[in-house]
Amino acid sequence: MIVAFSVAPSGTPGDTPAGTGDDASVHTAVAAAVKVVRESGLPNRTSSMFTEIEGEWDEVMDVVKRATEAAGRFGSRVSLVLKADIRPGHTGELTGKVARLENALGSLRG
Repeated sequence: MIVAFSVAPSGTPGDTPAGTGDDASVHTAVAAAVKVVRESGLPNRTSSMFTEIEGEWDEVMDVVKRATEAAGRFGSRVSLVLKADIRPGHTGELTGKVARLENALGSLRG
C-alpha cells in the first residue's frame, strides 16, 4: 500500500521539545514527523504538501502513527490528512505509478 499523509500541529505545545521555544514553526513539527518516516526504512518521498510511504498495512500505519505523535509534541492537537492506495500484491508502486504516468504523457506528445 501507499499512503500519502500530512500532519500539522495547532494550539499551545504541552510538551515543547528542548531548544524549539514556544513559538516553534510548523516546519519544525513537520521535520520531526518526516524524520520518523525516513528512519523507518520504508520507501518514501516528501513533497511540499505530503509525505508518501509504501509498505504493508501494519508497518505503514505504525509509521504514520509515530510521525503524527512526533508532530503532536509541537501543539495541543494535530491534524492528520491521509489518503491510501491499497493494492495487495504490488510493490514498487511509489515510483512505478509515476513511471507509467510519464510514459503515458510521452505517448500524448507525439
